[in-house]
Amino acid sequence: AYFCFLMTALGVTAGAHRLWSHRSYKAKLPLRIFLAAANSMAFQNDIYEWSRDHRVHHKYSETDADPHNARRGFFFSHIGWLFVRKHRDVIEKGRKLDFTDLLDDPVVRFQRKYYKSSVVLMCFVIPTFVPWYLWGESLWNAYFLASILRYTISLNVTWLVNSAAHMYGNRPYDKYINPRQNTLVTLGAIGEGFHNYHHTFPFDYSASELGLKFNPTTWFIDFMFWLGLVTDRKQAPKEMIQARKERTGDGSA
Repeated sequence: AYFCFLMTALGVTAGAHRLWSHRSYKAKLPLRIFLAAANSMAFQNDIYEWSRDHRVHHKYSETDADPHNARRGFFFSHIGWLFVRKHRDVIEKGRKLDFTDLLDDPVVRFQRKYYKSSVVLMCFVIPTFVPWYLWGESLWNAYFLASILRYTISLNVTWLVNSAAHMYGNRPYDKYINPRQNTLVTLGAIGEGFHNYHHTFPFDYSASELGLKFNPTTWFIDFMFWLGLVTDRKQAPKEMIQARKERTGDGSA
């Protein structure tokens, strides 16, 4: 269950988020295939749809055009936005953005075409079948722990980035925006809780200042770089970060 959780998380954080949404680094084909499979295990919409909504979220953050506008409250930004029709501004303004780069990737196109079957296989069948077949776990335990419980937890830690990390925490980089640094979200979402930094420097592949920070997603990308599967990691220069702190930060770091 824990291994599947980590794979699920990487499919979102290193895959749909930092690679496909923000293009903060480049990944070679084997890694893109792995991340697409992990993203199907996450079952949070296909890469194209996830990345499309996320780009709209950044472009129009905390407005009616933001798919999970945190100004509409914790419940809405956490899960409520999935229960209602999208605000017309989300659709209208989202159409003005260019997403052709996503569909230029054959991995994205393949996953989108076969998304439903890949979700059944990666999110439910494999997490249930492997423990049952390899070490004799009961199908009941394998299904409800490695599949259902793991899926439920992974959904909620991802949603906490949209809700808690937009409401609770400090803002050392830009005090004029809602996103905040939230340690608990960082722990749960393997490095995605440095949210004030991320919204200030969305192009940075680490989504946080480099250093002794808890950021397993960054560690994974760096390891893939060492293996030769990652290139062109984008980073915000230290001088730029410090200047921004001094100009717009809340003085907390």
